[in-house]
Amino acid sequence: MDELSALLQGFETVLSWYNIGMMLIGLVLGVIIGVLPGLGGPNGVAILLPLTFTMPPTSAIIMLSCIYWGSLFAGAITSILFNIPCETSSVATTFDGYPLAQQGKAGNALTASFTGSFFGALSGVLLITFLAPMVSRFALRFGPAEFFAVFLLTFCSFVGTDKKTPFKTIISMMLGFGLAAIGMDTISGQLRMTFGWSELLRGVDFLVVVIGLFGIGEILVSMEEGLKFEGKSGRINLKVVLQTWKEIPRYWATLIRSTLVGCWMGVTPGGATAASFMGYGLAQRFSRNGHKFGKGELEGVIAPETAANASGTSALLPMLALGIPGSATAAVLLGGLMIWGLQPGPLLFVEQKDFVWGLIASMYLGNLVGLIIVLSTVPLFAAILRIPFAIVAPIIIVVCAIGAYSVNNALLDVWFMLLFGVIGYVLKKLSYPLAPLILALVLGDRMEDAFRQTMLGPGTGLHLFWENSLVGTITTLALIMLFWPLLSMAWQKIRNKPRGPGGDTPEALDEDHPNAPPATKSVKDVG
Repeated sequence: MDELSALLQGFETVLSWYNIGMMLIGLVLGVIIGVLPGLGGPNGVAILLPLTFTMPPTSAIIMLSCIYWGSLFAGAITSILFNIPCETSSVATTFDGYPLAQQGKAGNALTASFTGSFFGALSGVLLITFLAPMVSRFALRFGPAEFFAVFLLTFCSFVGTDKKTPFKTIISMMLGFGLAAIGMDTISGQLRMTFGWSELLRGVDFLVVVIGLFGIGEILVSMEEGLKFEGKSGRINLKVVLQTWKEIPRYWATLIRSTLVGCWMGVTPGGATAASFMGYGLAQRFSRNGHKFGKGELEGVIAPETAANASGTSALLPMLALGIPGSATAAVLLGGLMIWGLQPGPLLFVEQKDFVWGLIASMYLGNLVGLIIVLSTVPLFAAILRIPFAIVAPIIIVVCAIGAYSVNNALLDVWFMLLFGVIGYVLKKLSYPLAPLILALVLGDRMEDAFRQTMLGPGTGLHLFWENSLVGTITTLALIMLFWPLLSMAWQKIRNKPRGPGGDTPEALDEDHPNAPPATKSVKDVG
């Protein structure tokens, strides 16, 4: 009941004309950012973050979070109408969304997508409402050792959940740790890696890095790929909306399954992309019409969008309760909170109660208003894609430069932005993930401080991270996640170990061998 009363107070905070105006502006900007190639949620929030420095923190976070909700909704517009996923989390939506648009059912696909997004996001907000206060109260027991263990678990989870390229994840993470170490040591006061430049005393600002990696890097990739916009019309009328809403209850199991997958992948740093593909794969496996997926199945649109939005929303839970972002966008928002003088973590629910519950209340309103906006303005926002990319790209670059310069009013930051834009382009071409880099840059110094405070306390040695059951459990889980890819590879080798005599596989046995399997005959041979 305490959560409900606090939530009602949050609605009182949000329901002012100024905050409602910021919410509407954020949603509209988010939809525009969501349909523009080269942007997306993390990029848009990072680019527009400097514009909120003069706002009250509550109004600023409402605007930025609504930019994120708007971009999540809008990601499906380009995927369905143009077969252009502007975010990786929208790739799975193209599998059935674009075929539906080609069949003249673009309105049905868009309605199903927006409704699934709303359901997934709403479930994530409910999870934050009732679980975040419990997690924050539990986290008040944490000391430096426990916080280091939680940070370690977060980074190791990125490695453990990356089944394809865990070593690339580690390299990206190490680059972020290196950038976080530049500047003045917060404990000893010594200078590190400044190379005699006084401008580097403050370190490399995460916002400059984010704008370069996401904004400029995406522009360079888009320029190389040569975007060409050819799509279907996307008109939605009330009849189509009501008709689709009548069909959606048939997929209740898919909605619940995708929501659970999304919330889990959001709280653990699995990410919205992994959640969308997992939701789509499970829906295809358990659906009666699984064989029709990829040809224009409505269920194939609902599943990935529900999972992606549930993941994107629930990723804010560890950011608010523990100060640990669960996604790239959450990492950018975390940096924004720190710039405004707020320290995310368990004390945030005690010291900044109005701020936290105002943010949570804005999530409810933002998702509801966002659903109405995207349903009523799809043709307008889809028309943005008719603007030549040669006009859009320079505008985005100018906005990025203004944002980078405004962080510290330093021209050096603009050069850093361009440098990290090139680095981001190279990393994307080499398939290196950017989220671990950003996470390490934001949390690297905090993780280092927690480790060194633990070592400076009474007693020394790594055994301190197994001193009690709480920190020992978290540290052990972190190490398991770190070595999970190697354990999986070893298990696969054991399962695929040859069983034939002499170490040969059954397939390698000669047909004359007494233990050889009987020769199989093809259809032609039988004929």
